[in-house]
Amino acid sequence: MPNDRNVAVDDRFAIEIDLEPPFHDCDPMQVVWHGNYFRYFEIARCALLRRFDYDYPQMQQSGYLFPIVDTRVKYVRPLRFAQALKVRARIVEWENRLKLDYEIRDAGSGDVLTRAHTIQVAVAADSGEMLYLSPQVLLDRLGVALP
Repeated sequence: MPNDRNVAVDDRFAIEIDLEPPFHDCDPMQVVWHGNYFRYFEIARCALLRRFDYDYPQMQQSGYLFPIVDTRVKYVRPLRFAQALKVRARIVEWENRLKLDYEIRDAGSGDVLTRAHTIQVAVAADSGEMLYLSPQVLLDRLGVALP
């Protein structure tokens, strides 16, 4: 991974949460339905953004929305009902977009079960206009500066 100011390399940009999939998240094959993984990513993403006091309510209050415009998931092994999991979210880019990487591991073995990323862009809430640079409020909350 490059070591520049637009790529997070320290743990203040990462969080790990504990999670156990509920029964209603499972499909008839008794594994977590693939679409529910995005809920787990969001739970971790919101926990991380709260650390910077810039979760979705604060984004809206500051006049910006951050819709997801791209995502990728690699389902390495299935998640199962009540399986003890660790979900890690890490901010890896912030200059032109907000990119987060995710990893879901089995809490007991540490085996990687899923890898993913999401990309969000800043949109002015009042006009719907997409910004090509992240707003200053995001940079301030993250404690970073643009090059």
